[in-house]
Amino acid sequence: MKASVTALVMFILFMDFSKVASVWDLRNVNVPPSHIPYFLRKKAGKMGLCSNGACQDGESKNMPCWGYEDDCNPLNQAKTMEDQVQLFWEQGDFGYIKKMKSQVMELCQPKELGDSSLTCTANLWYCHATNIYFDLKNFNPDATNDRFREDVLKEGEVGGHCHFKKDLHKNQNKNKSPLQSWFAELEHFTSLSVKPLQAGLCDVIVNRPTVFMKLDAGINLYHHFCDFVNLYVTQHMNGSLSTDINILMWDTSSLTYRDLFSETWKAFTQHRIIRLSEYAGKRVCFKDAVFSFNPRMIRGLYFNMPLVPSCVGSGLFKAFSEHMLHRLSVIQDNHREDEFRITLLDRSTKYRRILNRDELVGAMMNVPMFKVKVVDYTWYNTEDPECYSDLARLRGVNYITWEHNEKLYQEDEGHHPTLGAHAKFTNYAFNVDEFMRLVYKAADAVKESRHKLLNSTLSSILNERSTSKSRDEL
Repeated sequence: MKASVTALVMFILFMDFSKVASVWDLRNVNVPPSHIPYFLRKKAGKMGLCSNGACQDGESKNMPCWGYEDDCNPLNQAKTMEDQVQLFWEQGDFGYIKKMKSQVMELCQPKELGDSSLTCTANLWYCHATNIYFDLKNFNPDATNDRFREDVLKEGEVGGHCHFKKDLHKNQNKNKSPLQSWFAELEHFTSLSVKPLQAGLCDVIVNRPTVFMKLDAGINLYHHFCDFVNLYVTQHMNGSLSTDINILMWDTSSLTYRDLFSETWKAFTQHRIIRLSEYAGKRVCFKDAVFSFNPRMIRGLYFNMPLVPSCVGSGLFKAFSEHMLHRLSVIQDNHREDEFRITLLDRSTKYRRILNRDELVGAMMNVPMFKVKVVDYTWYNTEDPECYSDLARLRGVNYITWEHNEKLYQEDEGHHPTLGAHAKFTNYAFNVDEFMRLVYKAADAVKESRHKLLNSTLSSILNERSTSKSRDEL
């Protein structure tokens, strides 16, 4: 089924990629080993593997694909698939990228070599520009605390030398809003009379490919990963996972951006994050610029995402998880089969503390198979259980939450600084017996998953041995 496109049987293990590696240095790819065949497919025709329309070392169409490629027809994407599964694939899997690719339109067409270009999806959710010009001479980041001003660029202060389809561009204003589209930033795009780079219009020319991003809250795990997931999707959309890129934070203020997850950027770039304010007072030209999918798009990925019920397991989110763990060199510690590691996220903040934390920890530690660790977790949540439930379904993991509110004890009505009584601004205690029931329920789910994984691994090994034996007999 499409929702698990990355779970294809890796028949490519029996293909010879030695010649592919000779024309494409795999050391520069830096992706999980299981992802390499997907990129080999994409590079087959571009890096010398194919000539005169024919592939020399195995047809690229026989290699596994993510699902959004034009020539992709994975074995597990049957045409008889139910509509519900199809919708899940388009909402939260690689089908989302395929849908976005089908919407790409050319808004500014180059006339000759060295010209500019601008291609975008509908509503300017994503754009790719070359030789684009920004006049930021009148931009003053200290003028306001608004991170997403819409009046920074005026007519003639952003554009390029190309044939501009002005009417088509104007019709893409339906989602003009911070963190949803790039229409506000590109609304006044203009067709310039000269080539900006060659005509000397640029005080600064940025040669390195640059990704423009408008970031959500950097102090919140959920919201900041809206940024990272959409950046990963953007890289697939753009066809490159290179880390030799700039990431430019489009923030129209000079406010400090608190980023509690700054180490995560290492998975995407080897360079520091650039602020828009660094170019204030200058005319800047970017040779290659990508405007990333935004974290709060209408019907986008992760936030504001409609997700069809019942379906579980997104190949896209599985690939994102594997990609991040690989690039950040995160290694899972070994554990015994009968051992269950539990991490309790505790808060040392004024609100949202667990009033009977010691009692809950003591109850868990009385169970020998539970290895308990308490971590001080001082960040915020969204107070929306469906957010986390949907994320669990996308990743294909179990999700358990509190089930009986009568066994949850609220300290008081809550004290929001401006709204008054508020459930997020108080502390809670939990019924110990009910808490332990849910912990045991989670442990049973983990145990079942371990058995399924073990059986699947053994089955794969046996099948591989059987296939190898058959090949030897041939």
